[in-house]
Amino acid sequence: MTWMLPEPMLAAPVPDPLLPPNSAAEPKWDGWRALLSVDAGKVVLRSRKGTDLAPAFPDIRSASTQLPDATALDGELVVWESGRLAFERLQGRLQRRGAGAARLAEQWPAHFVVFDLLRLAGTDATGWPYRRRRAALVDLFAEQRLTAPWTLCPSTTDPDIVREWLTWTSTGLEGVVFKGLESRYESSARGWRKYKVRQTEEAIVGAATGSLVAPRTLLLGRYDAGGRLQYTGRSTTLPQAAGRTVGEMLAPARGGHPWTGWTFSAGWGSHEALHVTLVRPELVVEVGVDVARDSVGRWRHPARWHRTRPDLTTVDVQPFTGGQ
Repeated sequence: MTWMLPEPMLAAPVPDPLLPPNSAAEPKWDGWRALLSVDAGKVVLRSRKGTDLAPAFPDIRSASTQLPDATALDGELVVWESGRLAFERLQGRLQRRGAGAARLAEQWPAHFVVFDLLRLAGTDATGWPYRRRRAALVDLFAEQRLTAPWTLCPSTTDPDIVREWLTWTSTGLEGVVFKGLESRYESSARGWRKYKVRQTEEAIVGAATGSLVAPRTLLLGRYDAGGRLQYTGRSTTLPQAAGRTVGEMLAPARGGHPWTGWTFSAGWGSHEALHVTLVRPELVVEVGVDVARDSVGRWRHPARWHRTRPDLTTVDVQPFTGGQ
């Protein structure tokens, strides 16, 4: 019977970072989830959604010779740049093949942060409890003397270490994942738990999608040190009541809007352009954001709507400092 990679096990969100009883915690990295198997010289590198990633990562494919045959791993592809995980470099690599992929592998080498063991030298490990899978994974790294691009994801049962990890957000740590020590690896099940670091911040509304009477989403910005309104990100879809409230506070832009002529994409990494209406950059709103940023400091994920801040003016909003 031919062994096949399972669908990845998933994590359900939780509202706080407290380590559950009889569980271990692992850092949640700002990367690209991937499952890898090596079997009779054939390397399979697959995304969470089933996309074949092997052609885009020749460095990972060639390094698979370090692994024992008939072994499979679950982990995160990451690219490190200037003291932080650079998702935008990783995104660029995902779209390359052939010579282009090889050039980027030299320029922006990837690492595979391994956080679970699915198969070991022909033995299916998905039925093992997490504590056994973890111990075997640690032994695998030690016995095979695995080196870059292979990286062993940290794991702890110490709440103090979890709290320390949550201070690493500036380097690209998004939060933590909790795994029951006795839990099996269950394909497609949301048997793990994840906590993502979020914070509320103020921003200035510079444009909107949908009707200005009841906008659907807001395009947000902050002024930089030079007095230029820089785009920082887009909000999630506004609740209908919030949209109507915001609409009463917006006015169409006059001439000379700082974003005149700009094009905004429908999503991070998307080539689809949004249809937006520029507004006078006067309204301050409060939104919830996670710690994922691109190389210039923009929020990579949509900002969650919280409330308007008519009590604040644009000079009260924290200046845009780019990737600092």
